[in-house]
Amino acid sequence: MTGFGEPAEVLRVEELETPVPEPGQVRVRMLASPVNPSDVMTIRGTYGRRPSLPFTPGYEGVGVVEESGGGLLGALRRNKRVVVLNSITGNWAEQAVAPARQVVPVPDSLSVQQAATFFINPVTAYVMVQRVLQIPPGGWLLQTAAGSQLGRMVIRLGRRLGFKTINIVRRDEQIEELVQLGGDHVLSFRVDEQSGEELLQLVDDITGGGGVSSAIDPVGGPLGSAVLGCLGRRGRMLCYGTLDERPLEFSPRELMTREASVEGFWLGPWLASQGLLAKLRLIKTVAGLVTAGVLDSEIGETFSLERVVDAVTASETPGRDGKVLLEMGAS
Repeated sequence: MTGFGEPAEVLRVEELETPVPEPGQVRVRMLASPVNPSDVMTIRGTYGRRPSLPFTPGYEGVGVVEESGGGLLGALRRNKRVVVLNSITGNWAEQAVAPARQVVPVPDSLSVQQAATFFINPVTAYVMVQRVLQIPPGGWLLQTAAGSQLGRMVIRLGRRLGFKTINIVRRDEQIEELVQLGGDHVLSFRVDEQSGEELLQLVDDITGGGGVSSAIDPVGGPLGSAVLGCLGRRGRMLCYGTLDERPLEFSPRELMTREASVEGFWLGPWLASQGLLAKLRLIKTVAGLVTAGVLDSEIGETFSLERVVDAVTASETPGRDGKVLLEMGAS
């Protein structure tokens, strides 16, 4: 893409020369890459960071390292199947270049489809609840967008690790489904029709008063503001998305009197702060949870790279089931 805008207008498939990795980089023959909301927001120019143009979208995916630009890490990655977190050339391509430190070998136990969707949802879900918030067994977590792929993973993590979830959805038909999945409480809450005080009362009724100790929110706007009001003493809320472009609105007194906090979470910078051994341990842990069905992604439609516009359109279809994937080739 050479400009930002609606996907149907700015996305096109072109034949390019095979990229050559620079020192510290590797070239990856891509196998598959999902269509995530962050990808679509980047295409429209509304994501938190605008890449330089021209740009190939696709922040995560899986492929095989075929060439190293030099360096020990790159040499160790050659011929390995790796998950790729890529903000340089993008993964919606047959060949992609990425820093060697941002490609990590994955176990053979993971299918191509599960490996392609490994980072942004499974790792984000696990890191937020276990490494950042460190929710203890028996603790309460309040989350919005609970019907999303990541929200469902958090519910299953709660069942696995022993913390309890209060899950906010927009559609009534999702309630029973998420209860069956393991959500302790599922609330249909329409922020444009209901007040933050109503949500607080619902949460207090569930927890016995005092609010929740942890919350995660990818929405922002009035809903995120209402969730912030449900934090208890020393409660923490992580904002990890901006599905609603409206800002959070709250009085500093809400935080001061409860010693509560609201923080931003972005997986890329968090991973960059971790050492190689810590990343490898994290990958092993999350891969085990994916294999066990706790953090696996539901896969919906798959498209060839030539149908990238159709793939993006499908990813934004209301009520769709599963993650949309672009498939580039066989392993």
